[in-house]
Amino acid sequence: MPEPERTSGPLSRRIVLTMAGGALLASSCFAWADESAKAEIAKILAGRTAKPGGIKLDVPSIAENGLVVPVTVEAESPMTETDHIKVIHLFAEGNPNPLVASFHFTPLSGRAAASTRMRLAQTQNVVVFAETASGEVRTASAEIKVTIGGCGG
Repeated sequence: MPEPERTSGPLSRRIVLTMAGGALLASSCFAWADESAKAEIAKILAGRTAKPGGIKLDVPSIAENGLVVPVTVEAESPMTETDHIKVIHLFAEGNPNPLVASFHFTPLSGRAAASTRMRLAQTQNVVVFAETASGEVRTASAEIKVTIGGCGG
């Protein structure tokens, strides 16, 4: 087998081109995920403007393992028939599938709160939207730095 053609360093041209192609593919995947998140969020908002406040988002600022990141969300609401949280949507903006979960509530729920674990592909923003019975949308967000797992971060 012939000796591979060398560049100025110890890497062959084929290896360098493969690495460059992989980096280009990875960056295009993350750009797609961001656009996907924007499209999903636009569907949820349906032309409405989300107002910050009224939501407590409890997440770690640094996740040592992106495979199991705990998240707890609670929206302030009297949970009456006319004034309650109908649904809370949880998004991870940098994931290939940005909508992580949607939690549905009724006045019989007592309070609008949920806890789960999610997988994060990289360091990114986690965004929560809470829709009220009157059609108002509230929002909160937090950045989570992923140190191990997922795509690295």
